[in-house]
Amino acid sequence: MDYSSANVSLWKLIIQLGVIAAAVLVSNGLRRKLAFVRKSLMPTAVIAGFLLLLLRTTGVLQLDTAMLEMLTYHGLAIGFIAMSLRIPRGNEKAKDLVAPKSGMIIVCCYLIQGIAGLLITLFLAYTFMPGLFKAAGVLLPMGYGQGPGQANNIGSTYEALGFAGGRSFGLAIAASGYLCACIVGVAYLNVLARRGKVRGSAQSFADAVTVDTFQDMGEVPISESIDRLSLQMAMVCMVYLLTYFVTMGLCALVERALPGMADMLSTLLWGFNFIVGSALAILLRQFIKALTKGRVITRQYQNNYLLSRISGLCFDVMIVAGIASIDIGDLTGLWVPFALLSLAGGVITLLLLQRLCKKVYPDYYYEGLMSMYGMMTGTISSGVLLLREIDPQLDTPAANNLILGSSFAILFALPVLLLVSLAPKAPWITLLLMAVYFTLLMLCIYRWKPRKR
Repeated sequence: MDYSSANVSLWKLIIQLGVIAAAVLVSNGLRRKLAFVRKSLMPTAVIAGFLLLLLRTTGVLQLDTAMLEMLTYHGLAIGFIAMSLRIPRGNEKAKDLVAPKSGMIIVCCYLIQGIAGLLITLFLAYTFMPGLFKAAGVLLPMGYGQGPGQANNIGSTYEALGFAGGRSFGLAIAASGYLCACIVGVAYLNVLARRGKVRGSAQSFADAVTVDTFQDMGEVPISESIDRLSLQMAMVCMVYLLTYFVTMGLCALVERALPGMADMLSTLLWGFNFIVGSALAILLRQFIKALTKGRVITRQYQNNYLLSRISGLCFDVMIVAGIASIDIGDLTGLWVPFALLSLAGGVITLLLLQRLCKKVYPDYYYEGLMSMYGMMTGTISSGVLLLREIDPQLDTPAANNLILGSSFAILFALPVLLLVSLAPKAPWITLLLMAVYFTLLMLCIYRWKPRKR
């Protein structure tokens, strides 16, 4: 085998990871030494991501965007698998109906973004821009709410229906949403910090690690023949391998049962593979718990501290790679609707979540608000990004709500997918149906209460 630099495939991943590592170290130094950067609460991973994005777009640094997208994709799933394997403490147990209501919150954000987007593009199409594709506003929830994957797919579909530049427009909206999550989210964190509502990670992380979190009673000792970190990585990687096979099996099942919707549902399953992985991790955790109760297993194999460090590492790499891979694309002739949609998406999503999170997450309102805002303007990774700035150890249930809520949101969002396909043919009817469904979900969030035992 050729071990020299001529073997590109051998060194490609190492080079990309080395560049990311260098950017993280430089950004950490900037945050430590520059007071205005430190006071901005801008996470180190975000600084590193924008630093690499600047170097890449100016041509100073050549980065493999496909590799960056791969790191973002796998980092998200591995991070949530590691987090789901953690043994839940008392404050991590979700209250009744929080999971389904989190799913309703997510779909309400889709709907309000879709309503605002359609109103903007319909207004422009009937006034200043008569040639504008009327259903273009539906790409706002696809880009902000569901991320670049769905924005790319729906944008390509609309492009085939006559929306010139639809794919680039969808991807640009997704990139704008990610920037909104980082910039607006961090700015809002600054406002909350100045008001004394939250504390940054630099203030709260110092006392986060204790002997108790590093070593539990009955846990595998450090002197065991295998390193404890190796055990955690073995469990995480095994679950991710099972995730691959289970997702592949589900896609094959969908292709046989619903061949007409196979492409769309397969994209959805692979795009949300972190949900499958988290579900399998929880099943493994329950299986180990059952074996422990049956005295088959006599030691605790999960270590919450190390699993948190694995998820933290994956999320940091994912954030840097995700920001560095942003590509705005060609927006010739579409700057006005792009700017209006981007601004409306950021503002209306924050206003809605301020109201809903106060109702559903009264015990950890700001953690729930920032994590949901990051996810509903960018991706679930940007939700974790903002959450870790005020909850670095992920002690509150906010991070779990992103996973559980996304699971329920898949069910609640099925009508939204049908409305997306209806929008190019009947935008006004789509707008009406979105408003009706939004009202029904809001009523459920406010009126649905757990049954008294």
